[in-house]
Amino acid sequence: MGLLLELQKRIPDGWFLRRLLPAALFVVVAVVGGGELGHAHWNDTALARERIADALRTGGGLSADAFASLVLVAVPVVGAAFAVPYVAAAVGALASGAWPWWLMPVGRRVTAWRARRWAEPDVLARRSVRARADGHALRADRLDARAARARSGGRPQSPTWSGDRLRVTEENVRRETGGDVVGGWTTLLLGAADPPRAALAEARDAYDAACEALVWSAAFTVLGAWWWPAAPFGTLLGLASWRSLRHAVQALCRTTEAAFTLRETEPSVGQT
Repeated sequence: MGLLLELQKRIPDGWFLRRLLPAALFVVVAVVGGGELGHAHWNDTALARERIADALRTGGGLSADAFASLVLVAVPVVGAAFAVPYVAAAVGALASGAWPWWLMPVGRRVTAWRARRWAEPDVLARRSVRARADGHALRADRLDARAARARSGGRPQSPTWSGDRLRVTEENVRRETGGDVVGGWTTLLLGAADPPRAALAEARDAYDAACEALVWSAAFTVLGAWWWPAAPFGTLLGLASWRSLRHAVQALCRTTEAAFTLRETEPSVGQT
């Protein structure tokens, strides 16, 4: 415990809480659950406690075997902590609709499938009113949610809802301020005042955190092949992470539009 407290003091919270601790948890679950318990003894807490105690027992001093075991555990933990942000960056690119060229045939098919399922927000709203009048409140709520997504993203032109939402933000910024989100993002971060810059950084950090959580959810779900309780945990984490990603995209789009608008109005405010 003292080691963890000391590490938390020396390592930034983003690295410690989002990367190092999940990596340590994953390696422990993989070693104990997948390597020792398996499907046959998935709920044998006594066996799990015995294996963990054996790993922590050093006989009063840090022997060569204990040190080697510590290194064998630390290497995959640190490796996973370093690898996840890179995998999450790829997930973030896919979520934003920036698919690589070799996935574009799949992306076009997904976009066409989303376009076929898309309906006008007014049509969905009328369906919601009829469903609520017929006493189908759950169906009405689902239609209301679809109508809200259709209004925010418009007709699908990207493989993902996040990509459509970001595209709409770029169009809004270009129409209202004449700015270019892609070209002006770095300039905005460097030249904006502290509050807008901090808000933009926080919104982007929330987006990255949601992508990293999706990576961890996939890792735990795959681990379920060796220890099945990891699969439902990974599934639940994935659902929560997907919802967090949607909220992060909404916050990022709203913050970006507000920051560009504020940048355009600052000179005029200074002149008055």
